[in-house]
Amino acid sequence: RFYELRHCATIRPTMPELTLLLASQSPRRREHLTLLGLPFTVTSADVDESTRDGELPADLARRLSRAKAGAAAAELAVAPGVVIVACDTVVALGSAVLGKPVDGAEAASMLERLRGRTHEVLSAVTLLEPATGDCVTDVATTQVVMRDYSDAEIAEYVASCDPLDKAGAYAIQHAGFHPVRAFQGCYLNVVGLPLCHVTRCLRDWDFAPTVDVPACCQAHTHRVCDVFDSILADMR
Repeated sequence: RFYELRHCATIRPTMPELTLLLASQSPRRREHLTLLGLPFTVTSADVDESTRDGELPADLARRLSRAKAGAAAAELAVAPGVVIVACDTVVALGSAVLGKPVDGAEAASMLERLRGRTHEVLSAVTLLEPATGDCVTDVATTQVVMRDYSDAEIAEYVASCDPLDKAGAYAIQHAGFHPVRAFQGCYLNVVGLPLCHVTRCLRDWDFAPTVDVPACCQAHTHRVCDVFDSILADMR
């Protein structure tokens, strides 16, 4: 089962109006959140992203997304009606978690390990309302199959420095490297912010964006999505 919804507080029954605060400096997440058609501002949320012994990838993503939301709430005086949106993306190759590479050598090593293999990308989205403490977390999982790129292609891509700020050392959307052969699940999950999961969290608070989120997402990515119905239909 690809999708799950978990709660870490009692959710209030209605939320007629809200403003979002994105706890991320990622230009990709900022760009995608714009597609919801909701007002939002941006802040940073620096947390220790180290894994814990025996921690499963999904649990790591959940913990870090909640930690980012909590860090943003602790650092700012957030007004009532503002909801923090935080996200953490984890690349899992079997039981191994591949985070952001510290340098080009580690980026090349990660890409070599992923080459020609299937791995999972998990993104945990957390919505936190600091004024009430209400919080909801949703996790998206996408199966990704990498193509059999060459050592020369790895070297050229690493030299571009593009892999250095990305979990697993790659961007699925990179036009030059195009590392992915196939995937099953949400495309934006791999890019970094699964919008239908954000929408599902908002709907769990009895709030829905006024735009057609799947249509906006597909128009933006120029991709046909075959999973949004199952994501948005899987409500509590």
